[in-house]
Amino acid sequence: MHRIKVAVLRGGPSNEYEVSLKTGKSVLENLLDKYIPTDVLIDKKGVWHIDGVPTTPAKVFQQNEVIFNAMHGEYGEDGKVQQLFDKFGVKYTGSKALASAIGMNKILAKEIFVKNKIKTPVYKVVKKGVDLSEISKKLFKSFPMPCIIKPHGSGSSVGVAIAKSISELELALENALKFSDNAIVEEFISGKEGTCGVVEDFRGMKLSPLPPVEIVKPVTSGFFDYSAKYSGQSKEICPGNFSEKEKKQMQDMAVKAHVVLGLRHYSRSDFIVNPKRGVYILEVNTLPGLTKESLLPKSLKAVGCTLSQFLDHIIILALSGK
Repeated sequence: MHRIKVAVLRGGPSNEYEVSLKTGKSVLENLLDKYIPTDVLIDKKGVWHIDGVPTTPAKVFQQNEVIFNAMHGEYGEDGKVQQLFDKFGVKYTGSKALASAIGMNKILAKEIFVKNKIKTPVYKVVKKGVDLSEISKKLFKSFPMPCIIKPHGSGSSVGVAIAKSISELELALENALKFSDNAIVEEFISGKEGTCGVVEDFRGMKLSPLPPVEIVKPVTSGFFDYSAKYSGQSKEICPGNFSEKEKKQMQDMAVKAHVVLGLRHYSRSDFIVNPKRGVYILEVNTLPGLTKESLLPKSLKAVGCTLSQFLDHIIILALSGK
């Protein structure tokens, strides 16, 4: 039987380097025997390596039939590496370059959510270079408080903070703008945190929403921050304790977000569910984590799909050119 050569790309020059190493390790450990994996590490300077030896993207592409992109954050998830794949005509997992760039850019994604009537919290954009002291005072007077501040182009909750005062707002903006040229100031909506995966051509559906996962963060965390995500202290409940109506809304919104952003193969959307105000979409992950702590594998397990079966499915989609 012909065994398919798969290059698993992990690492990369982003703030999510460590998480990407774990996702890549998980992929490598769970590939079926029909695949011959190559562990491709991209270091923080952007140099590609096989078995610790520097190499070039061209050599990786020549030696493999398909790329499994296990990177997160800048370069791996924002369309840059996808442009390289497209330039060389290589087959790869995950969304194409433009959709990746839009999905990673929280401002563009939110504009598309609003245009397509997918309910999302109100927000303002703050650009690098403005007087943060002045803008913080204005926002505190005119914007719903508390608010949550995010860099416009990072994942894993890097650089995200909650602000309740002018001084906290200024400090949070200053921090967020270390990671990005723009920051989003978003209304903080209290409620249950949830996430919902979408997989293409899965379980007899063109776009199959997975059961929503409820995220119960540690009491010390104001939101599902980087520490809560990767320390193992959060509880993830799947299927989550949501009403049937809330589950359906999250699933419908996750599918719609996948479609309107032009995503491919799989994605995961994050939500907040307020008991009175309903379900709000927060953002979309075009390359969700696949570590032991990650949320998508929990949803897959709930529908009886192993990580090995999922990886096989996604690689087959990539090879078929879908």
